[in-house]
Amino acid sequence: MSQQPPLSLKKLYSGKVRDLYEIDDQRMLMVASDRLSAFDVILQQPIPDKGKILTEISNFWFNKLEHIIPNHFTGDQVSDVVSAQELPLVEGRAVVAKRLKPVAVEAIVRGYLVGSGWKEYQRSGTVCGIQLPAGLQEAQQLPEPIFTPSTKAEVGDHDENISFAQCAAIIGEDLAKQVRDASLALYQAAVEYAATRGIIIADTKFEFGLDNDGTLTLMDEALTPDSSRFWPADSYQVGTNPPSFDKQFVRDWLESSGWNKEPPAPAIPADVAQKTADKYREALQRLTQ
Repeated sequence: MSQQPPLSLKKLYSGKVRDLYEIDDQRMLMVASDRLSAFDVILQQPIPDKGKILTEISNFWFNKLEHIIPNHFTGDQVSDVVSAQELPLVEGRAVVAKRLKPVAVEAIVRGYLVGSGWKEYQRSGTVCGIQLPAGLQEAQQLPEPIFTPSTKAEVGDHDENISFAQCAAIIGEDLAKQVRDASLALYQAAVEYAATRGIIIADTKFEFGLDNDGTLTLMDEALTPDSSRFWPADSYQVGTNPPSFDKQFVRDWLESSGWNKEPPAPAIPADVAQKTADKYREALQRLTQ
């Protein structure tokens, strides 16, 4: 097995947060950076240690939820594929992952009425085209979680909400049902566990791929502050958007800045970056300790 440093491995892809490097035709090294994306734009400033915190949270959930669906872990350690000299560059922020065929939609589950869903509901009584009961308030728990897929945009482009029928047209009816059912099962299991740690998971996004046998596999990240909206249960109140453990802190600052959400994003103050890092770390500690 080659002991090459990751930066000399062939880079397969650089996303909003993660960089992927080729190990061989079956495996890749997935490295989580400290970059932060908000409103589909990568911010100029990194969030201190964010990549390590995200990796630890994701790994926790991948292991906890593996009874529901297979995940991208190969069983190899990063130290198996990276030289001792280069290991400090990626230690704590990388995993050896299966090379999968990505499913071409974002799998989003919403359990509470907030964000873009709340805005749409106020206009039309729907969320992503799904009719909801009248009279719901902001941040109210939905009667049941809903699966609201979106397109998977290129870096710098915006994801677009789509209906289940549109999702099925893109990836096929059978696979769309598998993705929907797996997403709802993962969300429900995570919600039940997080509740025991004083956290409400308002919504989340999953990424799936298919292995060589066509088995649906959870990949990329799982239930992190980047892909989810975490609320502290003790300050939750229907009718107001609760403070969160996630990048909503940065999103709120950007919203108040008057930015038009087109690149480049305004520079965020150092204290906002640090407070965001503190929120991520608090989420990790609450979930895992």
